[in-house]
Amino acid sequence: MLTAITREVSSSLPNCELTFILRQLIDLAKARAQHHAYEGLLRKLGARVISLPEEPDLPDSMFVEDPAIVFDELAVICSLGAEIRRKEAPSLAAALERYRKLAFVKLPGLLEGGDVLRVGKRIFVGLTRRTNAVGVRQLAVIVSQFGYDLTAVPVEGCLHLKSAVTCLGRNTLLGNRAWFQWSRMDGFEWVDVDAAEPHAGNALAIGDTVVFPVSFPRTKERIESRGFHVTTIEIGELQKAESGLTCSSLLFDAPQ
Repeated sequence: MLTAITREVSSSLPNCELTFILRQLIDLAKARAQHHAYEGLLRKLGARVISLPEEPDLPDSMFVEDPAIVFDELAVICSLGAEIRRKEAPSLAAALERYRKLAFVKLPGLLEGGDVLRVGKRIFVGLTRRTNAVGVRQLAVIVSQFGYDLTAVPVEGCLHLKSAVTCLGRNTLLGNRAWFQWSRMDGFEWVDVDAAEPHAGNALAIGDTVVFPVSFPRTKERIESRGFHVTTIEIGELQKAESGLTCSSLLFDAPQ
C-alpha cells in the first residue's frame, strides 16, 4: 500500500537552514498544525502515514525527503550537503530498512533527496549547493543495475531541483524553467509557473490528485487548465523554512 514516512516538526525549526530566502519569525504551533494537516491529507488520499518522533536538536529534520531516496528496488541514504543535517540520516535509515534494502552515498559525495526527481525509469539530479558531481556519480552507480537512466541538471536560483520542478503525472512537468537547465529534461509536456509565483514549481502528485500550496493561485489555475485535479493546502508557516510539499514525506509502496 502507499506508505508515507513523515517526522514531527522540531522545536528548533525557527533555527532552520536558509539559503535563498530571508529569515522570518516562525510560529511553531502554526507550523505544527500545518504539518499535521498535511499528514491528514496524505491519509485522506490513501496513504498509511508513519510519523517519526521529533528531533528537537535538528531544526530541519521534518524534511525527510533530503536524507533518503526511496526507489522500488531499494532506498538510498544520502550524505547531505548541509553538514549540520547529516545527523538526520540514521533514524530514517532505521525506519526504512524494514521496507527496503539500503545503499549509501558517502563523502566526499554530497546528495540531498530534494535534488532527485524520478519520472518512471528516468532520474534527474540537480547539481546545487547541496548536491555535487561526486554524489551524482555514486547514485548513478547504485541505480544503474536497475535500469534507470540518470541525468544531471545544473540548478541556479533555488535550493533544490524540486524547488523548481516536479512531476504532475501524464508525462507533464511543472516548473520554473528560469532556475535550471530544463533542456536536459527532454520529452515532457510543461506547465510553467506564473511569473508572479516563482516558487510555485513544487507540487505533490498522489494518484489522480495534485496537492498544491494555497499560496500560488495563479499557477493552480494553470495546472487545472491542463485537466489535473488540484487540492490545495496551507503551508505558509512551513514555507518560511524554505519548504515545499514533497520535502515533508517519503512516499513509496510497501506491503500492509
